[in-house]
Amino acid sequence: MQQHLNGTGIPAGCPAHQNVQLFGPEFGSDPEGHYAHLRSLGPSAPVDIAPGVEVELVTSYDAGLHILQNPLTFVRDSRRWNALNEGRVPQDSPALPMMGYRPNALFSDGAAHARLRQAVTDSLATVDELHLVRQTQQSADYLISRFSSDARGQAELMADYAQPLPLLVFSDLFGCPPELGDRVIVGITGIFEGTPGADEVLGGALAELIALKRRSPGDDLTTRLMQHSAALTDEEVLHQLVTLLSGGTAPLTAAIGTSSALYLSNEWQSNLPVEDAVVQTLWNYAPIANYAAHYPTHDVELGGRILRANDPVVISFAAANTDPRLREHREQLSAKAHLAFGAGPHACPAKDPAFMIAVSAVESLLNRLPDVEMRVTFKELAWVPAPWSRSLVTVPIRFTPRVVTAPTAPRPAPAAQGAAQPHSDTGAHRAAQSAPRPAPAHASPSPKGGLFTRFLAWTRGE
Repeated sequence: MQQHLNGTGIPAGCPAHQNVQLFGPEFGSDPEGHYAHLRSLGPSAPVDIAPGVEVELVTSYDAGLHILQNPLTFVRDSRRWNALNEGRVPQDSPALPMMGYRPNALFSDGAAHARLRQAVTDSLATVDELHLVRQTQQSADYLISRFSSDARGQAELMADYAQPLPLLVFSDLFGCPPELGDRVIVGITGIFEGTPGADEVLGGALAELIALKRRSPGDDLTTRLMQHSAALTDEEVLHQLVTLLSGGTAPLTAAIGTSSALYLSNEWQSNLPVEDAVVQTLWNYAPIANYAAHYPTHDVELGGRILRANDPVVISFAAANTDPRLREHREQLSAKAHLAFGAGPHACPAKDPAFMIAVSAVESLLNRLPDVEMRVTFKELAWVPAPWSRSLVTVPIRFTPRVVTAPTAPRPAPAAQGAAQPHSDTGAHRAAQSAPRPAPAHASPSPKGGLFTRFLAWTRGE
């Protein structure tokens, strides 16, 4: 069913039950208008997050913060989901990979959550900030070298830069050897693009990585998770890696692309630093727009509405951050008071590394291409028409072509450190679920010369 705007500009609901549809081109072209209409209904309202999938969407900052900070009343385990248990959610629904249960810290509560999250946070706590910045800069240099010599002086920032950059950084942080790094990138890229079999590619590559680290531990995130005192099983390690990888890729891609476009726009004040552009992106264009489904343990009253036990309550980070009631107090709030990284016990444990990666990526672009500019205005850019993330489709740029060579002196591959913001995306659950046991030595090799292999060769001056 297609949604239409009525004469007042208010989104019309689904004819079956008058819910606002939070998907499709009309939502993608004007999410703010949809959020404004929903706010007029109260701090929360029912919406269709996908065809045939109804959730309660929280658009109020205060209400969202209340839910995020009350884990005894609002839990994350989606095995409680009434409609799913009653067979009322289409089996091919795009909401299932985003909201369906998986054994990781995001979808766990109580002691199970504490155990898994501690393993993740302790592993992330060892991140070397200087190394992370250098690794991001090196990845940026490589990607820019691939398009900056284009004779036309043109590139597409999302596909050429914002999307592959986090994947290069994560392949290093996870301690991937070249061939496995290539397969991880092929798998996660394929998941985002809907490529058949991509989830199996990712799951298989991560299973082999875990088996490798059992034999030969390293100074990397995978090894730290495996050696943590929480004693995660190999399957649990794989689920955490899938979540970290899929969650770090999409939000960081969105943050890098939007922050770059915002900084290059005519609306941006030239004397403000890159950090401000990233902060404004997190406030006004939250990369994770609508997510974090919670399930009330009992019926709860919220703003005059009854939230039924075990019906999903989704937080609109995008709407909460731009809540008009909050705007008048924004100057008194900390720059970090936004909900882009969540809040409460399930808040992103890697928000600081994620912020550093985004800032370093934008700064590297500006330093390497000092005359870079967009070929269209910021207002002309199109957004992905999905409810889960706020990401630009394309960011066309132009610049003076330049010759960028590989490093003249060989450099060792950097040691793996840290990770980025957890969040799930389409296919991530299937990747973990379908991951085979460690593959035998005669397993078919993946195509040689992939992105990570070429990157490592470039760092060595080859």
